[in-house]
Amino acid sequence: MANFNKVILLGNLTRDIELRHTQGGMALAKFGMAINRKWSQNGEQKESTCFVDLTAFGRQAEVLSQYVKKGSQLFVEGRLEYSTWEAKDGGGKRSKLDVVVENFQFVGAGAGGGRGAGGGAPGGEDAAPRRSGGGRSSAPSGGEAQAGGGDVDYGDIPF
Repeated sequence: MANFNKVILLGNLTRDIELRHTQGGMALAKFGMAINRKWSQNGEQKESTCFVDLTAFGRQAEVLSQYVKKGSQLFVEGRLEYSTWEAKDGGGKRSKLDVVVENFQFVGAGAGGGRGAGGGAPGGEDAAPRRSGGGRSSAPSGGEAQAGGGDVDYGDIPF
């Protein structure tokens, strides 16, 4: 039986990225995203918001922490990861479903057609997001990137 674990999200960051480093020195970024959904039911407009926690590793974590902030719009491809642990306060077993970022693209203000840190199509054509190498520590590909959270000097971006 085949298995498939792929998540594609487009939403806005709910908080600034929290960047930490593992004991081995790998960057680890934790952040949240809100994804809005609108639909019509019996002629009445409805809306709901889904809040998702995400984790990025390596160079992707560093780039995200440098160029996006709360409110920035971001396109993310990743996988679901389920974690369980014992609560420190004796509250029993806890669990959480998280999205591990494998690829991303900046979206929104100033993101007119460039490539995000997850990579884009060769030759400057940004046909669709590509999965980057191993996800956790893949280096970004060449080209310019745009941020969804303000003015950025694109010449300063290291990819």
